[in-house]
Formats: sequence, C-alpha cells, structure tokens
Amino acid sequence: MNGAMNRKVLIILGPVAGIVMFAGAVWMASLLVRHEYREPYRAPAAAVDATPRAEGVTAEKADAETKARAKPYVEAEYRTFPIVGSRVAIWSVAQLHLLFAAFVLAVPLFAFIIEAIGYKTGDPRYDRLAYEFTKLLSVSFSLTATFGAFLTFMLVILYPKFTNYMMSVFSPTFLPYVLLFFFEAFFLYTYYYGWGKFHPLVHLGLGLGLNLVGTSIMFIANAWLTFMMSPRGVSETGAVLSVWDAVYNYTWMPINVHRVIANIAFGGSVAAAYAAFKFLQAETDEERAHYDWMGYIGNFVAISAFLPLPFAGYWLAKEIYAFSQTLGLTMMGGAFSWLFIIQAVLIGNLFLAANYYLWLGMGRVEGVQPLQKFIKYLLIGITLCFAVWATPRSIIATVSEVRAMGGSAHPVLGYLGVMSAKNTAVNILILTTFMSFLLYRRTGKIATVTWARIGHTVQLAIFAAAAFVVIFLGIYGYFVEATVRIRLSVPQVSSVLIAMVSITVIDVFLFRGAARTGEVHWGKIPRISQYVLIFIAVTFTWLMGLMGYVRSGLRQHWHVYGIMRDRSPDAFTPSLGFATKVVSVTVIEFFLLIGVVFWIASLHDRPDFQRTPKKIRQAETHEAELT
Repeated sequence: MNGAMNRKVLIILGPVAGIVMFAGAVWMASLLVRHEYREPYRAPAAAVDATPRAEGVTAEKADAETKARAKPYVEAEYRTFPIVGSRVAIWSVAQLHLLFAAFVLAVPLFAFIIEAIGYKTGDPRYDRLAYEFTKLLSVSFSLTATFGAFLTFMLVILYPKFTNYMMSVFSPTFLPYVLLFFFEAFFLYTYYYGWGKFHPLVHLGLGLGLNLVGTSIMFIANAWLTFMMSPRGVSETGAVLSVWDAVYNYTWMPINVHRVIANIAFGGSVAAAYAAFKFLQAETDEERAHYDWMGYIGNFVAISAFLPLPFAGYWLAKEIYAFSQTLGLTMMGGAFSWLFIIQAVLIGNLFLAANYYLWLGMGRVEGVQPLQKFIKYLLIGITLCFAVWATPRSIIATVSEVRAMGGSAHPVLGYLGVMSAKNTAVNILILTTFMSFLLYRRTGKIATVTWARIGHTVQLAIFAAAAFVVIFLGIYGYFVEATVRIRLSVPQVSSVLIAMVSITVIDVFLFRGAARTGEVHWGKIPRISQYVLIFIAVTFTWLMGLMGYVRSGLRQHWHVYGIMRDRSPDAFTPSLGFATKVVSVTVIEFFLLIGVVFWIASLHDRPDFQRTPKKIRQAETHEAELT
C-alpha cells in the first residue's frame, strides 16, 4: 500500500518538478541574455573611408606589441599572498608541516622501542600497542608530504629570490633528501602493512630502518633552517665556499639534539591524547583498560623526553650566544624576552598536569597507597618553582609605578627575574617531577632485596646532594660576574642529570622481584585524567609553535642573518599578541587535522557494513515490484 502511494506521489511531483525546472532555466537564460555584453554597432569597414584616427589606433597597437616583445625578463623578488599576507601564509604552512613531521618522526621511534620490549618480554600487549601507534602514521605521513610540497611551492612563488639563493647553497643536499624520502615511504608502509607477516627480528629491522631514514631527513632539513640563523661556509657577500660548513653551522647539532628530544615528547603527548580520545569513547571495561594503559605509556614517553629537554635548550641558547651576542641578547633580553615568560607558564602547566596525572594514576592500584600523600608536597614545591620561573625581571608599569619601585624591576621580586633564580627553579622543578615518577613507580610495591634500607638511604642522599648543589650555585650566582654566572649552569645541569641516572639505576635493581601489595586495575581512573592528557598534548603543541617562532624571529629583518636582507613589506618583528594569535590559530588547525587522523585510524576497528534482514527484505520486495 505504501509503495503504491509513493509511486502516485512521484507521478504527481515529477511533472511539477519538471515544469518548475524548465521555468527556472528560461528565467536564467533570459537574465543572462539581458545582461550580456553587446558590441556597439559600427558601419562595415568597406562602407567607410579610412580615417587618420583608425590608422593611429592600428599604429599604437603595433607599437605596444613591439614593446611587449622587447620587454626584458626581470626576476620578481617578492610576491604578495592575498588577505593574510606572505609571511603569515608561509608561517602557518611551515608550522603545520613541522608539527606533522615531528609526529611522523616520533611515533615510529617509540613504536619501535615498544615492539622491541614486547619481543623481549613476550607480552602481546606491547605488540598490540606498538601496532596501534603505527596506525596513526599512514594518514599523518601523507599530510606531512602534502604540507611539505605546499610549503615548497609557496616559497618559490612568494619568495623566489631567497628560495633561489638557498637552492644555490644547498643544491647538493636535495638529491639525498628526495632519495631518503622514497626510502622512508618504503620502510613506513612495509613496516605498517607487514605487521605479523615477517619474522619479529625482520620487522624490527624495518622499524630501525624507518627511524634512521626519518632522522636523516630531519638532519638535512635542519641544516637549511639553522643556516638562516647562523650562516657558515659562505663569503660576506653570500658566495658558497664550503657546502659542508654551511650544513655543519654553529646551531646545526644543537637543534638536531633538541628536535629529536622535543619530537619524542610531542609525539608521545599526541599519542596519549589519541588514547584519551579512545578511552572516552570506549564502551567496555576491556577497551578502557587498554586505552588507559596506552595513554599512560604515551604520557610516560612524553614526560621522560621532556625532562632533559631544557638541557638541550640551554645548549642551543649557548651556541646562539657564541655565534652572535646580539642574537642572544635579543632572545633573552630584547623583543622576545616576554615570550620566555609565556614559555615558563606553559612548561609550568605541563609539569603540574603531569604530576596531577601521576597522582590520579596511583588510584589504579588497589588498597591504601601510603606514597600518595607525598604528591601534594611535591606539587607545592613545583608551584613555588613555577612562580619563580615565571617572574619577569622587568615589569610593565606606569611612570608613577616605576618611580615608586625605583626602576622597572621590583625591589624584591626583581631578584627572582634573573637567570640565577630561573636556572635554580627549573632544575629543582625537574628533580621534583622525577621524584614524583619514582613514587608512582613504587606504588603497590615493596623492595625485598637485603640491601633495601641502604638503597633507599643512598637514593635520598643523592637527591638531597643534587638539590643542595643546584640551590647553592644559584645563590652563589648573585655574587659573581655575568660570565661566571653563565658557566655555573653547567654544574647545575650536570648534578641533576647525574642524580636522575644514578637514582634510576639503583631503583631498577632495588625493585627487581619486588613484592606487590595490590594489583593494578587499568581503566579504573577518573575520566578527568583523560582530559589532562589532552591538555598536555595541546600545551606541548602550543609551546613548540611559540618556540619555533622565537628561533625563526631572531633573524628579524634578515632572510639569512648578516648575509641576505629581507626587503619585503613584512620585514619587521610582529607584536607578541599577533604572534600568539597566529600560533594559536595554527594549533587549532593542527588539532582539527589530527582529529581527522584519529577518526580515520578508528575506522580500522569498526565492523564491516552489513544490511539488516529487514532492509534486505525491503530491497527484494522493491526489485520484485519493478520486474
């Protein structure tokens, strides 16, 4: 009955729709005809006599064509991108390319490590986890390549002279770069689609090859960008003297180390955010347990890489100072100094969020957790260090306020704005977070070795000694000249690194074969912990964007510092507010795209589409009626 009624309705609506469409087409055609261009009526040329004006028009046209043919080729130095301008367009595309590249380089690294752990321990959970991480790579790799090609075309179009110069300097590196890119595609797709198809050692070899090739690609690209900031191997006029010296410039190796560590931290945080996304969507306890564990591993990788990251940043800053004190002063005490206050706020938030996540994670272990009460004291210490690190040296104030303070620096808080205080704060911050990791690791365990008491005492002594060295040198820095104060950061960093390594080694042997006081119930964690993981990923991404702007913006009105001047309309340092807006929009764009990556990766777990029996019967009935 319903089928017959539907056909009657279609019979009635069909002619009506056809009439309406025909009337619309007639109306549109008449409208176009009324507004079409009509050439004014002229008498045929044969019917009138040639006039001097007609000859003049013909001569002018011929003269214009002759001049056009003789016009010399002039290479454009700059071109303008509509609406947002060339700088913002290049900025956004380059940032998106670098964010996806960092993700594509980092995920294979810890997927390879996790797979190796699974092969060594025989635990299938690790193999599944590594495979799930790898599922995120296929679409991400395509987006990385797409944005890389987009960036290249935009550089050629918008900054042709600068691009030609960089090509003339680094042309010998282009062929290896392209070949390595082909090898990366081969290793990536073979590693992903060959999961379970090869012997585990062969598959691990593919993962190792993928990581080696990806790291080599990053090293070559880093040579291009660091040359712009600290050029080497060229004459004062820019002529190439040594391609190797241009590659191995002053900041090349520090940026390589810094980016490897930062990429691991960034990739781990985004992978943890993916696990949080899946945890919040999970419908069963088994799924929640798996994605809770996955988020923990991703966050553990991210924070483990994040702890030594400030030390790599110190090395990079030191090399920038060594190359040019002007760049160093501009970075720390000039136009970009307030960006480091924002950096301190973001990093402080990362440390607070990471420790809060660990505190929530202690609730996974059944029974009373005696170590959980210590976290609040660690959070208090982290908050105090955070406040010191975020205190600026100079305060934005009115004239009357400056007079009342006796200068732009606060008479008391101003002492917290110098590098002695900030170096001390960040080192104690790292030590405190490391201690928080140790407490989490010991949750639900009791050391059973005979030397347990001695081991705990030695660990506490090492921690106290490192904290004493850091604080003593920080106070001592107020009583020495600037050159000595800068060198004091080396023993501060060294004491923290030695303490973390030695305490970790002792802890591994101390808790080998430890007795468990309760089982770990994965998935039994408050949902707010998953939003903390997403917050950490967003903060990491925003931090990378801002610090990338600092590194690039230090050149100010130079394409290549001291060699090739920027003469475009954008040759100025944008305001802090403008820079943060551009970075923020780029971060939003990245997470919209990474959300698409998450969605596509999740399609792998969905069941195949199948028609229900009711729909199959309806289709069969409809086919019978048609026949």
